[in-house]
Amino acid sequence: MSRATIGIIGGSGLYDMPGLAEREDVALDTPFGAPSDQFVIGTLSGQRVAFLPRHGRGHRLLPTEVPSRANIHAFKQLGVERLISISAVGSLREDLPPGRLVVPDQLLDRTKGVRPFTFFGAGVVGHVGFDPPFCPQTRAALCQAIAATGQQVVAGATLCVIEGPQFSTRAESEYHRRNGCDLVGMTALPEAKLAREAELCYATLALVTDYDVWHPQHDSVTVDAVVQVLHQNVANAQAVIAALVPLLTNQHQCRCGTALQHAIMTAPPHIPAETRTRLELIIGKYLDS
Repeated sequence: MSRATIGIIGGSGLYDMPGLAEREDVALDTPFGAPSDQFVIGTLSGQRVAFLPRHGRGHRLLPTEVPSRANIHAFKQLGVERLISISAVGSLREDLPPGRLVVPDQLLDRTKGVRPFTFFGAGVVGHVGFDPPFCPQTRAALCQAIAATGQQVVAGATLCVIEGPQFSTRAESEYHRRNGCDLVGMTALPEAKLAREAELCYATLALVTDYDVWHPQHDSVTVDAVVQVLHQNVANAQAVIAALVPLLTNQHQCRCGTALQHAIMTAPPHIPAETRTRLELIIGKYLDS
């Protein structure tokens, strides 16, 4: 099987990763179904990189329909250790205008529980630590890469994740602002939680496309308005990724890779065989030791 150590999940507007040499399309299957699309795997700055469009080519999947468990499991199958999420977001702050690139450090979950949000269940219980929700080491490298492209670095923000696919009402937007949120999006969860359970180093590059709906001097959010900003954001994001990959060669100094070390509550003899087989890639090393 093809292998890669760095994964990129492309959000709205980012459906391909130019600059990859020795490209190949790879279709994978997982115990949790098929991923969003085929992976594009190639070489960038001497490292093998796996790219996946989160919503599928042509943007076919709603945020709620994104098969996050399959996507994360497939990255794990490929050998990915560091995973970068590219996400279009709305801004809840005056000083984060459309076009700004932000590296959030916190998440607030305002989804409704309809998306599968854990690999556990079906006879095995696990409680993984989820703070900080993003890998500090990978976040730091991402901030360094943004600076290297000459763009302003916004290092740290709270990203509120809503269910969608509808945009917020003004009351909801103001509620999120009052509760300390800086950005609003629809896809960072359950993706980040699943990445932690899979022991991947995960960070998000958030691309601001609009002022959500709270700003009195800006119109309500529309797809047309978002798409206009997305084109430049995508070019900026691609430049950041090209600068980031060479920075991800150092050894891990975080705890992401051992997140499950003390998380599994169920005694191995009590885990059903079918569940154990399905989760072998995720928890097998802890059950066999």
